[in-house]
Amino acid sequence: MMIKEEIYKQLEREINPTHDIKLFSGRSNPKLAQEVAEALGTSVGPMIIKDFADSEIYVQVKDSVRGDDVFVIQPLCKPVNQNLMELLIIIDAFKRASAKSITAVIPYYGYARQDRKTSGREAITAKLVADLLTTAGCNRVLAVDLHTGQIQGFFNILVDHIFATSILVNYIKKLNLNPEDVVAVSPDTGGVKRARNFAKELGCTLAIIDKRRDRHNEAIANCLIGDVKDKICVMCDDIIDTAGSITEAAKLLKKEGARDIYVCAIHPVFSGPAIQRLEEAPIKEVIVTNTIPHDTEKFPEKIKQLSVANLLSQAISRIHDDESISSLFGFEKEMKV
Repeated sequence: MMIKEEIYKQLEREINPTHDIKLFSGRSNPKLAQEVAEALGTSVGPMIIKDFADSEIYVQVKDSVRGDDVFVIQPLCKPVNQNLMELLIIIDAFKRASAKSITAVIPYYGYARQDRKTSGREAITAKLVADLLTTAGCNRVLAVDLHTGQIQGFFNILVDHIFATSILVNYIKKLNLNPEDVVAVSPDTGGVKRARNFAKELGCTLAIIDKRRDRHNEAIANCLIGDVKDKICVMCDDIIDTAGSITEAAKLLKKEGARDIYVCAIHPVFSGPAIQRLEEAPIKEVIVTNTIPHDTEKFPEKIKQLSVANLLSQAISRIHDDESISSLFGFEKEMKV
């Protein structure tokens, strides 16, 4: 009898790959979670999340998840501390509901920029967040374009690091630009590998901007390595926060004779004056993804937002079916540390 049941379950998984996938969402990006659910052919599970009067967070799962693979979509974007704490409480709720496995799907991993000590008596928050997720009961993390690959090593649980770079590259390819006229530009030395991969995919040359930080959260573009005169520059980065670095870099490229400037970034944090700076900067288009939610109706026309829902849905399906994640990617595999 038990053998027949196992055969039946296996046949059901082959017919319906999303069998036993339970997808849930925190409050940080429910729209993206809905898009992922539609791509998977399922729905976002019911859950009550609300705040007490003193701002404590209450979570109750309204569906049975006993013995199921649970995936929780929650980018750690603004308000970062609230979204992080909410994710930890959600994970704890699923652990106590006897879920077979809990995967935290984190399109944007907050606190990632503090991944090492650059001076004395600093915290390494990227490691701290990894420890908190593990302690809460998370079995696996699915993250999109971590700020640095070394963050994977901060975890003692499985981490699937996927890349949305191909989504941006494909958009640029559809513009049908002549590769001889294009230069992939890294806005700082830390992003050279990403820019090199852009250059490889676009079949173009590479340039690098030397960026210095004299003050916290403020960057100055000092000099350019490479030729951009009369060229179409494609600047690629993982995060746009206040847009200070990108806009200063764009001004430098324009000063050096660049014809047009496109900016590609995975995570549109867009803090403070970011959108106004991008609108006023000598940039033709800013291409970002929806790992972080924004009201796109308030975006200036030059900002284009692309969806990572299909990428996430494929990764979730492959994790559930014990299939390869790396086969989703081509050149991005070279970016792993």
